[in-house]
Amino acid sequence: MRIRTDGDYAYRRDAIERAAELYDCNKTKAVVSACDDVPHFVRAARQVLERDDLTLEQRREIAETLSTRAVTFDIHNEIKVDSE
Repeated sequence: MRIRTDGDYAYRRDAIERAAELYDCNKTKAVVSACDDVPHFVRAARQVLERDDLTLEQRREIAETLSTRAVTFDIHNEIKVDSE
């Protein structure tokens, strides 16, 4: 598999190099490790954001902190009333 890093995709090279530095490994292993880790991090973030002991403001702050260019967490306070 090849990942384009030329032209408009030059930012990818930096992202991959940052991942390699974070994981302290080569670029290929860093990409695979990040791909393995992201779904786990997203699930964990959702679990934290769904906790009952957090205020709406705390949830929004956490969501903003954890959101990235690729993954955004939105908090909605929804009240539904059903009547017949």
